[in-house]
Amino acid sequence: MSTAAPQGSGNRFELLVQNVTDYAIFMLSTNGIVVSWNAGARRFKGYEAEEIIGQHFSRFYTPEDQAAGIPALALETAEHEGRFEAEGWRVRKDGTHFWANVVIDPIRDSTGQLVGFAKITRDLTERRAAQEELRLSEERFRLLVQGVTDYAIYMLDPVGTITSWNPGAQRFKGYSADEILGQNFARFYSEEDRMAGMPSRALETAAREGRFEAEGWRIRKDGSAFWAHVIIDAIRDPGGELIGFAKITRDLSEKREAQMALEQAREAIFQSQKMDAIGKLTGGVAHDFNNLLAVIVGSLDLARQRLATGADVSRYIDNAMTAAERGATLTQRMLAFARKQELKLQSVDCMALVRDMADLLKTTLGSDIAIETRFPLQLPAAYADPAQLELALLNLAVNARDAMPEGRRIIVEGAELNLLHEKQPDLESGRYVRLSIIDEGQGMDATTLERAREPFFTTKGVGKGTGLGLSMVHGFAQQCGGALTIDSELGKGTAVSLWLPVAPPDVAAAEAVETIDPMAMMPVEPLVILAVDDDDLVLTNTAGMLEELGHTVFLAGSGMDALRMLEKGSVDLVITDYAMPGMNGAQLADEIDQRLPGLPVVIITGFAELPPHMTSRPRLDKPFKQAELARIVTAVTHDSQKVVRLAAHSDGL
Repeated sequence: MSTAAPQGSGNRFELLVQNVTDYAIFMLSTNGIVVSWNAGARRFKGYEAEEIIGQHFSRFYTPEDQAAGIPALALETAEHEGRFEAEGWRVRKDGTHFWANVVIDPIRDSTGQLVGFAKITRDLTERRAAQEELRLSEERFRLLVQGVTDYAIYMLDPVGTITSWNPGAQRFKGYSADEILGQNFARFYSEEDRMAGMPSRALETAAREGRFEAEGWRIRKDGSAFWAHVIIDAIRDPGGELIGFAKITRDLSEKREAQMALEQAREAIFQSQKMDAIGKLTGGVAHDFNNLLAVIVGSLDLARQRLATGADVSRYIDNAMTAAERGATLTQRMLAFARKQELKLQSVDCMALVRDMADLLKTTLGSDIAIETRFPLQLPAAYADPAQLELALLNLAVNARDAMPEGRRIIVEGAELNLLHEKQPDLESGRYVRLSIIDEGQGMDATTLERAREPFFTTKGVGKGTGLGLSMVHGFAQQCGGALTIDSELGKGTAVSLWLPVAPPDVAAAEAVETIDPMAMMPVEPLVILAVDDDDLVLTNTAGMLEELGHTVFLAGSGMDALRMLEKGSVDLVITDYAMPGMNGAQLADEIDQRLPGLPVVIITGFAELPPHMTSRPRLDKPFKQAELARIVTAVTHDSQKVVRLAAHSDGL
């Protein structure tokens, strides 16, 4: 016995169905005739209820589906299986198509007799369009990746298992997709790289930083190696969860081989140029040094002969000393060219420096050259090494004189300029002092002007110059933070300008208050000094200077000899050459610090470059005079005594 539904429940259900607009819900008879119609059906399909009720539902199907018997098959399936569900194209009243999801359920009475069907349709056109667009996009991307043969593009899961493979990967690495899918990408690395953990580090870096990029050797299927550029990008889902990696590899073997061949060719050219430069340097410098040595040897020979007769030899000794000083200047040029000459940068009054050089310029340039100076009333101090600046100006003046064999006028000009970076490419923006040497010679053509600053380039003829002059000045200017510029025109003369930074205010202020420790200039008690040098002539000369100062000197020809002598007796000071075979001066000083802490060591060197930890040690640059040697011995001795006094005072406390 069935229970009747409550009064009004059927009306409520009908109201619910009739007001649904997102779904078409309607009833069919057993043979497919539409017997009810809701608002959603009217919206999707375009029919009013009075237009469609009583019509067969097959009119919603395309002619192709009708011809294939799809409507009847749907009802038959729903009747026998209890449900029919499908997606497909359906037709509106106006003939347009929409993509629909359809569900048909059989309706039976209490006895199980089929009385009709309930049909629910949903319009999925927009969703299908989005899915189709996504599918097409994925297909286009797949075709793109599969069409690339110059790059290996493939996917990895989070632990490095290969999940996709393109033709480029097959071409580079030799594996087909069937062979490599499901394998770990670490097999592309060499055994050494795998043992070092490089594959896992690459994935860890990509996961942590989002990207990993490197170059290195990779291994093909046949065991051969190729040089690869690799990029690994982390792939995350919308929630930020790591789902894998995209790996792109490019074979750079040919490019790397070409680069190596180019570098080898460049090295060969460089070696050729270097040998050519050495040849030019040897010829030019040998000529200049032979001249100087001729003066030194000749003067000393004459002095020795005159000395035997008791005659005055001061003139010949002065000649030898002058030639030796010129040799030192030539060495400084070469070091400045190589940028190994240490500069003592300080504020320089350029007007005073040029004024003090007046007599030197007149003597050097000769009476045929008139010298004119053009300076403003005030000119800020330049930041430079005054001795090297004087040498540079003298070089430029000599070049200017040589450009005017018949004599004329040389102008020395000074000016202050405030530069913007774009106005002078070789200089940073800022304030500069520009010192110019201007001649009235024939000037330079474009080719000569372009090569003027090249090392060893000279237009003075064989034996008349090394070609280091302008190169030296150029190197000096750059070391100071400035530049060298040349303006020249055929028939109108040449202006060579030194651009030097204006001295910072703190440098000038520090120099103004700098005082000399009076203790450093006081004479010292006679000392026991160990002199070390592998050159017997230099060692004898140094020892002679020290003995003339009243000190007792022991001689050692190497660092090991010096250490053996220090084991046998004590000394007050060690003076050692830097460049010695086996153990250089810096190494000897370090060993002395270990064995005899507190024993002062002075290093003598002809180079500016010393190990960084040696820069604080007392040093004396070659060549040096006895007065310079005396000053450093005095200064080092007083510094050592000061340390001893401070230590004693500390112990007393």
